[in-house]
Amino acid sequence: MVFSTYAYGKKTWLLVFARMVTIAWSLFTAVSFAESPRYMPVMPDYDLVFPKDYGSHQGFRIEWWYVTGWLETPDEKPLGFQVTFFRYATDHDSENPSRFAPKHLIIAHLALSDPAVGKLLHEEKTARESFDLAYARQGNTDVKLDDWTFVRVADGSYEVEMQGSNIGLKLSLKPTQPILLQGGDGFSRKGPEPEQASYYYSEPHLQVAGTVFRHGKSVTVSGSAWLDHEWSSDILDPNADGWDWVGANLDDGSALMAFQIRLKKGGKLWAYAALRDAAGHVTLFEPEQVEFTPQRTWRSPHTDAVYPVEMRIRTGETEWLLTPLFDDQELDSRQSTAAVYWEGAVTLSRDGQPAGRGYLELTGYFRPLDM
Repeated sequence: MVFSTYAYGKKTWLLVFARMVTIAWSLFTAVSFAESPRYMPVMPDYDLVFPKDYGSHQGFRIEWWYVTGWLETPDEKPLGFQVTFFRYATDHDSENPSRFAPKHLIIAHLALSDPAVGKLLHEEKTARESFDLAYARQGNTDVKLDDWTFVRVADGSYEVEMQGSNIGLKLSLKPTQPILLQGGDGFSRKGPEPEQASYYYSEPHLQVAGTVFRHGKSVTVSGSAWLDHEWSSDILDPNADGWDWVGANLDDGSALMAFQIRLKKGGKLWAYAALRDAAGHVTLFEPEQVEFTPQRTWRSPHTDAVYPVEMRIRTGETEWLLTPLFDDQELDSRQSTAAVYWEGAVTLSRDGQPAGRGYLELTGYFRPLDM
């Protein structure tokens, strides 16, 4: 609905404003105070089925499609990028037949890491799922938030189009390797309790081509990316502070994913890693085989949070060193997910030798993550 300042007087505008406040409050109370529905649990005996599991899983509380990657401009300048679409189930009655009922929120983050700028450039959007304006479709990847879209097309590639006020991108992401099921079969443990888990698969080594827009100017780019799709109803232990995560495309065609869940009192609650070599053989690492050791920290001038932006990771007998493209890659998403986190492009060395490039995510350093 669009209102014209010429068509309404002061009194009418006051009535319109009052009506908007009433609607906003009714939506807030519907989301916040309705009786919580029962969400579907994550079970270890479920077999992921495709293409169905590329799509949305409405019975679970939280879900995200998450893409990170390294791009290169024609003049061989590096750029990092992050695209994330979230679907979050509210506490509104899921049986309400109204198409206006705020049953799900769709949230999206867009970020560019440009060393020439020296800080993260990012945009965010949030809307309740409704009509054809914001949705996460079932059956295949098809997520939309206004004019921001992330779609899996017939040949298995992904098309991403997101244009913000100062940055944007239009990319095609083409798979070059099979899906990597995390946990061995897609059941990914996140803690000692059986319900602390998610369904989780990755698509490493996506071949990227397209256009990046910055301040009204466009540049063609190419590169590689990593996609994660994850859904769950109960991920974090109440004693957890946050997590450290890395996904990396290695130069020899291998793919590495590793994470740790940190305790609020310090130390490691849970950890996991998976390394798939170029021939397709997957090695899974148990919590005791995975260690994250900070090597250098950076204090954000924006939030005063301190992040271990340079990290050493041990997986079995292998040592990985992660070095940031630059330090200021903090993403303040308090306008959408209420979280502040560090999401940065990093290079990796393996036992002292250059190995590849990826992304490091650090959450819970501004305040404990609440999921």
